[in-house]
Amino acid sequence: MSIEVSELPAAVAVGIGATLVMDLWSVFLKRAFNIPTPNYCLVGRWLRHIPEGTFRHKSISAASPKPAECAVGWIAHYAIGIFFALMLVQLTPASWLEQPTLPPAVILGLGTVVLPFFVLQPSFGLGAASSKAPNPTQARLRSLMNHAIFGIGLYIAALAVRLAF
Repeated sequence: MSIEVSELPAAVAVGIGATLVMDLWSVFLKRAFNIPTPNYCLVGRWLRHIPEGTFRHKSISAASPKPAECAVGWIAHYAIGIFFALMLVQLTPASWLEQPTLPPAVILGLGTVVLPFFVLQPSFGLGAASSKAPNPTQARLRSLMNHAIFGIGLYIAALAVRLAF
């Protein structure tokens, strides 16, 4: 299974759409339940520290701010969404973009939680799977929920893209 060049625009659109669904979910949670939205500026801060050789922080929020960290974080957030959509199209049968199904999208979405659990959160000073967070269980559940929503977003975006392309 591979991605055909003709499928690239659709797969990119699916990634953008799925990431947007995840962001809209975060806005809903903020407005309805006052749950803080993810701070992608901190992702940008982390990425901007990497060229200096700093991959892990005791606390990313206490690390020195970097120019354009918010822009870098948001761009990375959407680029990662696109990457995972490309991965989904790569791993599913060639017909998935033409006839999207929910299970592979949700499975991949849930699988993407591996990155925050074992790369971002430890690098931010939160420990593996937020083990050092003030409320690790809540942080883990929030991550799992956000990534499940991303998976649902992959499916919804693929349905929308199918109609548009």
